[in-house]
Order: sequence, then C-alpha cells, then structure tokens
Amino acid sequence: MSESYDLIVIGGGPGGLAAAELVAAKKKSVLIIEKDGWGGTCTHRGCIPTKALLTCSKFYADLKKLKRVGINIAEISIDFSAIKKHQQQIVKVSALGAQKVLTDAKVETKLGTGEIISPREVRFTDSSGKSEAFFTQNIIIAWGSQPQMLPGINPSDRVLTSDGILNLNLLPPRIIIVGGSFIGVEFATFFAELGVKVNLVELLEQILPNEDHEAVDLLRQELIRLGINIHTSTKLESLKDTDSGVVVQAQKNGEQLELNADYALLCTGRKPLLNTEELDNLGIEYTKGGIKIDKDMMTNMAGIYAVGDVTGGMMLAHRATQQAKVAAGHICGDGTFNYNENFIPSVVYSHPQIARVGYTQKRAQEEGLSIEVVKSSYSANIIARAELMGQGFVKAIFHQDKLIGATIVGDHAAELITPLALAVSNGLTKKQLRSWVIPHPTLSEIFIPLLG
Repeated sequence: MSESYDLIVIGGGPGGLAAAELVAAKKKSVLIIEKDGWGGTCTHRGCIPTKALLTCSKFYADLKKLKRVGINIAEISIDFSAIKKHQQQIVKVSALGAQKVLTDAKVETKLGTGEIISPREVRFTDSSGKSEAFFTQNIIIAWGSQPQMLPGINPSDRVLTSDGILNLNLLPPRIIIVGGSFIGVEFATFFAELGVKVNLVELLEQILPNEDHEAVDLLRQELIRLGINIHTSTKLESLKDTDSGVVVQAQKNGEQLELNADYALLCTGRKPLLNTEELDNLGIEYTKGGIKIDKDMMTNMAGIYAVGDVTGGMMLAHRATQQAKVAAGHICGDGTFNYNENFIPSVVYSHPQIARVGYTQKRAQEEGLSIEVVKSSYSANIIARAELMGQGFVKAIFHQDKLIGATIVGDHAAELITPLALAVSNGLTKKQLRSWVIPHPTLSEIFIPLLG
C-alpha cells in the first residue's frame, strides 16, 4: 500500500524548503521531491554562486583603495581557478545546509521527479526510472523558473545563459551581455572588476528599468568608470556564434552597431517553469506569466498550492519563502503569516548595490499619490567617508506621513534596506520613526534625515 502524507512539496528551492520545514514543525507528515539539487535555482544557479563570485571581484577591485589609506601591495594577480573553487565551495555549503534543515525538521526527501496525478496523488520517479505513487492531503508546486530565451537564438559553447555562464572555467578577455536586468548588471560588474572588456546591451532606454531613475544613473556612472560599455535603446538584430567568438549586430538610434567578443551572455530574464500538460490535466489555471494563486497561495484546485518563481512576479528567494510561509500557515490552520508584494525588498548586487522596497518615486507619481521625498547622501556620513565607500544615497517616499517606499544605492545597501522594509511593511509614520535611536558613528546614521 502506498504511503500517505499531509503534504507533498515538489521542488526543493527556497519556497519548497520553507514550506516543508514549517508544516513538519506542526508534527505533520511531509515529503519533498527535488529533481536537481537541494536549494534549487537559488543555491545552484542563482543567488549563491553569483554572490560568491561578486565577493571575489569586489575584494580584487577594493585593493586599489588600499594605497589611499597607506597600505601598499606590490603585486596582485587573479587566480580564476581559485575563484571558481570558492564559488563551488559556497554552493556546496548552501546545498548541505538545505539538506540539514530538512533532516532536522524530519521531512522525508526524495531525489527525482514528482508528477501530480490528481489533487491527492503524486507519482515519484527516480533516476533509474522506477516509479511509485504517494497520496497526500495537500500539494505545493515549487517548480521554479528557467532562463527566458530570445527567438532564434540558442545557447552554445560561446552563447551562454545565466545558468551556463557559471560553468565557465576561464576568464574571457571580452564578453557581450545581452540584457540590462539585475542578472546582467551583476555579471557585468563581476567581469569588469576582473579586467574583462564588457559590452552591455539593453533594449530599453534604462538598465534596471524597474528601479529608481536617480539610483540607476549613479550606478551607471560607476559601471562606466569600471570600463563597461553600456548600450541602451539598442535592439539586438542577430547574434552569431563563430569558431573563435561571437558577433552581435544591433541597431542603436537608427544606426548599425557591430560588437565582437569571445563569449555572449544572455540575461533576458527568467520565466516560470510550467509543466503545462500537467496543469491542463488537473485544470489548474495559469498564464505564461505563472500559475494563478489566491491570497493563501492556493490555486483554483483545492489543496494544491504554488509558491515562488512558478507564480511569476518578482523572482526572488525571500519572496518564495514568504509565500511558502503563507501556504504552510493555511495548510496548518494558522494564519500568522501574510503576503504583500509591496513589502518584498529587492537588491541588485552590483558595486555599488541598489536596494529597494515598496514604491519608487516614479510609481507613486504615476499612481497620482501626493508624496514627500526625503534624500540623504553617503557623502554626509562620516563612516562612508572613512571607509572610502564612494557615492550613494537613500531616498525615502512618504505618503500621508507614512513611509511607503525607499531606495538605497551605495555600499551595504542590501543590509541597510532591512530596517526600511520593516518600516514600510508596518506603515510607520515619521512620528513613529523619530523614536528610532541610531548608534554613532555608523553608516546607519544616513537614515537620520528621514526622521524629520
């Protein structure tokens, strides 16, 4: 007789892991199925390996600042094999950590594929092809996402996706990055800091089109200072793979543009990984933008939930985790958690970083909100000056005296956005923020002008 569970999770990324752990903590039986590796895209092809690489390039780039503080280094060099080893070690640590979380929570795990046969049945197939059916009261779909490809362009040895670039074991002299999203900008930062000649091609008039214009302008200046050639308002016409490299033909401002490089990296976004035949058979509603869910993360099929990238929207690990908490709470009859897209912070891990939560100034103005914009500059902060952090600022958006959004561009923006995300999600007013005591001297004192 086949085993039965309270919950079966299909997908071992951040969303799937969080849901499995939380439901198991309520003493319910949970099975999680993962086909590639524990931790999902985040651990193996996204957040973790890219941040490991960016750590290496930043250390190298920051060496140039040491002379300013009286430290002289005669010779420095790049060992790309050691950089790759660091990337691989951090991925391994992250994957092992994901496994430990499941083990500690007493979640049953299986490596292979999980196919939803009905709202109460999942067929598991292992790598040898052996199949087994399991029954369950609830199912969470956490299939994740995959790179979005351009029509007529296929990956090859020299035309790489954001997944494939992580397997590159040499540092190319030249690279063309197609797409100015956060993925493209982060890889451009990494390669340029290590001395690679980078051309970044973006169709729209601004890289990072969803971010605050002023923040992007500042970042753009820094990227250009790194040596990156940024081509915005540029339409890709062809990308040819040759024996010795790649050739890009594009059109910019009505003029033809030809770029040559050793490799091309496609960073034209990611899309939900939708097993459409499965969804159709079950009658689950979806669009090309993702599976449709309600406020509890449930699909139109009772007992079947979806979390993370497969639901579309902001494809971020912490978003998936929060959605998983909501789904797990609903399954367990505990409504402790809630989800609001406005409260999900996002970070571009360029150098400098851009971090945002809630409204941008442009979005607030487009929605006709009466707003007050308060800015504070890194140049006025003594720690930023002492630690040679360079340019940066925080911009806060207030509506009816409540903080509804904030953007930070500068060093440590990813860490600094956290208290502002808490303030936005709780609708804190200026009066409430004034009770916030910030230690001196710290970079956090950049927030003092926001308190009024």
